[in-house]
This record gives sequence, structure tokens and C-alpha cells, in this order.
Amino acid sequence: MDMSSNIAFRQSDAPQPYEATIAEMKARVAAIQAGEAPELLWFLEHPPLYTAGTSAKDTDLIDPDRFPVFKTGRGGQYTYHGPGQRVAYVMLDLRRMKKDVRAYVSALEQWLIRSLAHFDVVGECRADRVGIWVKRPAGVMGYPNSNALGGEDKIGALGVRVRKWIAFHGIALNVAPDLSHYGGIVPCGVSDHDVTSLNDLGKSADMTAVDDVLKKEFEKTFSVTLTPER
Repeated sequence: MDMSSNIAFRQSDAPQPYEATIAEMKARVAAIQAGEAPELLWFLEHPPLYTAGTSAKDTDLIDPDRFPVFKTGRGGQYTYHGPGQRVAYVMLDLRRMKKDVRAYVSALEQWLIRSLAHFDVVGECRADRVGIWVKRPAGVMGYPNSNALGGEDKIGALGVRVRKWIAFHGIALNVAPDLSHYGGIVPCGVSDHDVTSLNDLGKSADMTAVDDVLKKEFEKTFSVTLTPER
């Protein structure tokens, strides 16, 4: 990737309110576009909530009173955010990537797949489904959230928006969220597959270990150096 060598990194430890976070991200995107602020990778968690992307269908919101629901400008349909899920908002200037949105999305996918490999999890992409998926081996127990064996579960979500060639929103990786919270929606409009997490797959990695891997693999995937924001 033809990117600048330094990207700012921010990590918020307390759960971040959704609307305020999105407002801050949009302001940062405008500043990046104007050359007034560096690109940013922002790690955080949200309190339990649902978001509706630009393709969300009303019928996929099964329980509208369960958690707050926010409409958002990212691509995709309904998804869940909550504690135990690593959300990474990625604000990058695609003008240095030959304005290739498809290549950027592919890079985000590879970033997650390479990160999951550190925990002996094989993440895969599907041409007809957005996100990162893991196969559930037939005849192998140890998937507490899965009702059937031999299928596939979603472990990572992607949602991207581009404004004046500055990309924002990003990815969400399930580390150890309460997977029952997905019951209020049809996640990403996919009803015939389940969701999973590292914890659900029997991986005991905590958020700190996951963050370390995500940061290292982000630097490799995008050929950048993360610099802690002051």
C-alpha cells in the first residue's frame, strides 16, 4: 500500500457513546482532508447498541426496544456493537492509494484475517457476504453459541464510508461479547449463518493481546508506523 509512513493511534478504554464518537470521527475526516490532522486508527468499545447501515432493512430489526438503534452512513445493514468487541475506526487518505476503494476494503479484510491467524483461527472472505467468516468443523464440539455443526459463523464485520477520498468507519472484531445480544437483529441481513467470537471458539485471548496483534498487523498490512496520539 502506498501510504504515509506514520498514522496516529488512539485507544479509548471507557465505552464510547456512539453519536459523539461518530461526530468526532467526521470532524477528524474533515481535518485530514484539509491537511490539518494526521490519519488515525482509533480503538474503542461501545455500550450495547445496534447500528443501521445504508442498506438496512426494517424487517431485520427484530427487537427495536432491546438496545438503542442508530442510523449511520457506513455501508452495510444492521450490526451490533458492545463490550467485548474491538471496534477499530480507520481514518485513512485514499488519495495515496490511487483512490481504489476496493483495494482498501480488501486490505481491511486481510488485516483481520492475518490477525486471527495469530490465535489459530482461519478467517475467510465470501463473495456473497460481507465480513470475515470462520468454518465450524463438522463433528467438532466446543462452539457454545452454535446450534449446528459444519456451517459458518461471522467473527468480524466491516463497514466503510468515503468522503472526498478520506475513508472512515472500519471494522469490528468479536473478542468476547455477549453473543445473545445479536438476537435483536438479523446481523448484516444474513439469517442462515450465526455469529461467533474468539471466546466462543475456545480462544482465551484477552483484549490486550488482541490489540497488540491488531496493531502489529495493521502496520504490516498498510506499511505504516503507528504513533500514539498525544
